[in-house]
Amino acid sequence: MNKIKAGNIFKIFTESNPEPTTELIFNSNFELLISVILSAQATDKSVNHATHSLFQIANTPEQIIELGITKLKDNIKTIGLFNNKAKNIILTCNTLIKKFNSQVPHQRESLEELPGVGRKTANVILNTVFGKPVIAVDTHVFRVSNRIGLAKGDKPLDIEKGLTKIIPEEYLFNAHHHLILHGRYTCRARQPLCYECKINKLCESKEKYNDKK
Repeated sequence: MNKIKAGNIFKIFTESNPEPTTELIFNSNFELLISVILSAQATDKSVNHATHSLFQIANTPEQIIELGITKLKDNIKTIGLFNNKAKNIILTCNTLIKKFNSQVPHQRESLEELPGVGRKTANVILNTVFGKPVIAVDTHVFRVSNRIGLAKGDKPLDIEKGLTKIIPEEYLFNAHHHLILHGRYTCRARQPLCYECKINKLCESKEKYNDKK
């Protein structure tokens, strides 16, 4: 795919949804950080369900530490991998308190020091909180990019680099949100809704599902 076609794809996305954003519900930088850590191999819906009650009783690093790991697990046990996530959240809260004055850092290197925070999570925070034009590659972004021909690769970093290179600068800031929403609701893993896809004619997938199910 060339840059012109990629630009046309994101022009269509932007015309349909000028300000796409995460579907995670949060009211502070810290709440978003915790939500993104919880969202690994989980749906935003399940995370929002768990954090709705959790954040009512603990929504700062100090309050999470005071809550303790047992009660934290009780609040997030409906989410996959909750035991490991709870450990990482406690460790992250301790690190935020000791090294960052309880504030979510705005540098990638500092974010990736936090337990449970990898490149994808760091990019979500850098983009959504700090307004950086970076691309967070989750399962939707990875699948959609490979499928429609925007970027090809076997690793998330390959996709991130490919997207950053081919997407026109004016669309970079919202790019991963557009791809996440497109992958979640239209270009689904199974039975993608090609017959109602806004970018059907620009898609380079060899397999299209144009029959309405």
